[in-house]
Amino acid sequence: MGIEINWLAFVQVFAAALLGAVAIVTFYALGLRMLVRAGRIPLVTPAEFTDAITVISEKELKRAAKQAAKAAKKSPLTDGQKGLALVAAYACFAVCGLAVVGGITLIVVGH
Repeated sequence: MGIEINWLAFVQVFAAALLGAVAIVTFYALGLRMLVRAGRIPLVTPAEFTDAITVISEKELKRAAKQAAKAAKKSPLTDGQKGLALVAAYACFAVCGLAVVGGITLIVVGH
């Protein structure tokens, strides 16, 4: 009694996982880029952790927010171009979300 491996199915699953991962990372990066081009630079305040991670100070946080606002004002794009970039960013994030939901659905429902 031997074990038979369906190598074609293995390659199909590997290719689908690789393609899905590349697509999600690419669209997320493109979405962040479009968000920055639209003048909406994402600034995430750090979480407070106990002794595990060094957290930036309030002064550093204010400086980062000031630099983000300054960079947003320097954008050479018109208001229409910024709006288009914002729509493109949200579309890229929607594609990422749909890819994740589609993958989860495929796992749960199966084929």
